Amino acid sequence: MSKAAEQITDALYGIGWSTVKTLPEPVAAALGRTIADTVWRRRGASILRLESNLARVVPDAGPERLAELSKAGMRSYMRYWMESFRLPAWSAEKVRVNVVVDDTHHLDEALAKGRGAVVALPHLANYDLAGAWVASVLRLPFATVAERLKPESLFDRFVAYRESLGMEVLPHTGGSAFGTLARRLRAGGLICLVADRDLSASGIEVDFFGERARMPGGPALLAQQTGAALLPVTLWYDTAPLMRGRIHAPVAVPESGKRAEKTSVMTQALADAFAAGIAEHPEDWHMLQRLWLADLDPSREDE
Repeated sequence: MSKAAEQITDALYGIGWSTVKTLPEPVAAALGRTIADTVWRRRGASILRLESNLARVVPDAGPERLAELSKAGMRSYMRYWMESFRLPAWSAEKVRVNVVVDDTHHLDEALAKGRGAVVALPHLANYDLAGAWVASVLRLPFATVAERLKPESLFDRFVAYRESLGMEVLPHTGGSAFGTLARRLRAGGLICLVADRDLSASGIEVDFFGERARMPGGPALLAQQTGAALLPVTLWYDTAPLMRGRIHAPVAVPESGKRAEKTSVMTQALADAFAAGIAEHPEDWHMLQRLWLADLDPSREDE
């Protein structure tokens, strides 16, 4: 991306955060649907990639069904953005009534042991809203990791936005995120990581909807090194409340095997939990990039 394009992107996000949150909620929702439908009709690379990904999730879907899913998927994706632009203005009470999470006892039990918890999520629904729920409703501080974006000012916007929701945000690269996260866990803390797409090109190979993909091994490694519980979480959009979620049972550390073998087994268990949630709500999986190894081309960047 050129310098000019980066500056335009940064400016557009700035307008979103400053303007969309001032709109009446029905107007913002309608705007999001209009943008989503416009992008979907253009059939650009991101829409084609989304349909290619969804074809793995719903293998019996024909072209018409895939088109329906991708249209719903883009509406879900823009819903995420419209909510995110407005989220800093939400009260704790509004977050509470709009988010319902099942099986929270898994998190309570993990934190009660004093060894911390690693929550791992896929790109389902609105993980920032889930983070706001953890911070403002459960009143639990937590740390997370953000991908470094260009320009730096855009990355700074995202950090400031997530910090305003109560998160500690660490950069994915250019820092010592792993060590900091491990220290938070050893102190009995909570960390939340989006973990269905490997950003390092050196992740763990897993079977995902019948094909090979790579996912980050960090969540499993952190759990092994610190004794923290590893908890998969899946989310989906609803009508009332606006979003629901489920905290899955902890992923156990295998009793035998080398570290790499244990990491592989645990990451596969995460992938299986993610796949279950994505299969139930494929339209809420916002994966517009290449994910499966068969689609990756080292000589090209993701769309």
